Amino acid sequence: MARGYQIEEIKQKLVDVLNDTKIGMSGVEISKKLGVNRITMTKYLNIFVAEGLIRQKNIGNVNIWFIEEGTEQFQFPDDYFNAKTKYIEYLTEGSENQVYSMIRNCLHSDAETRKIMSEIVIPAITSIQKLYKDGKIGNSEEKLLRQIISNSIQILNLVPIENNPKKNMIILSADAQSVLLAETAAATFHSDGWKVSTLGDMSSAIDVLFDLDLQKFLGKVWKQKNGIMIVVVFSDTEEGLNFFSEAVGSVKENVGKKLFLALCGKVEKKTEIKADLISEKPEDIIQWCQTTFESSSSKN
Repeated sequence: MARGYQIEEIKQKLVDVLNDTKIGMSGVEISKKLGVNRITMTKYLNIFVAEGLIRQKNIGNVNIWFIEEGTEQFQFPDDYFNAKTKYIEYLTEGSENQVYSMIRNCLHSDAETRKIMSEIVIPAITSIQKLYKDGKIGNSEEKLLRQIISNSIQILNLVPIENNPKKNMIILSADAQSVLLAETAAATFHSDGWKVSTLGDMSSAIDVLFDLDLQKFLGKVWKQKNGIMIVVVFSDTEEGLNFFSEAVGSVKENVGKKLFLALCGKVEKKTEIKADLISEKPEDIIQWCQTTFESSSSKN
């Protein structure tokens, strides 16, 4: 806090001040404009540089501060629809840098990672899938747009979060089509303090030895068996869900009750697949994992 201002207020005032100038401003000028102590203001400027909100340029002996191109402030929750529309628009136009700026702008505007995923990124994934199925974009363009979405998700993973050693998770997808949904979930869990090991597309690992490989991997990422471990599998097919269900079930017999399995995908009512939770909705998986952790913690 500086002279009664919250950091969000300083951020908004800084954006307004720097947007009014094309040549940038020195730290002294910014301090005077905002009425904040120069030393305190310098600390905040360095924070905002690390966040990607502003950039710095040395001109002689003076540091000049500029607003990053494309930076804008949103007012959430009112602006989620606006942000979603712009994100999809920039994505389909191939405006890669603007897509990344959109995600940074959401972070600068204090949007929750969970809401960024559910209200902005997942609708974009659905939109791209529909464009591809309708034949409006080809295979190459679809792969490019999916990669841009993936890159934008990784921006959220760069936000430093202190992990809870009792919240452990492995996330994987049974096929390439499910990778993006798995990445959105991983970013959300990361923001909630989970220690997440993201394995990506594991379709190449579908063989009779996977359960042994998984047990060995668990021994490395969950050595002390502290807290709980949840394996979350995303799949576009029942076959993928069934395979990883059986593999994790085999490992669970050796590991014990602290290991849980959640499957995200469509399963017909007549199909019998064993898991602690099966749902088509990533939001359900996220909520269930938190509830499961809280329940396990209350028992200890």
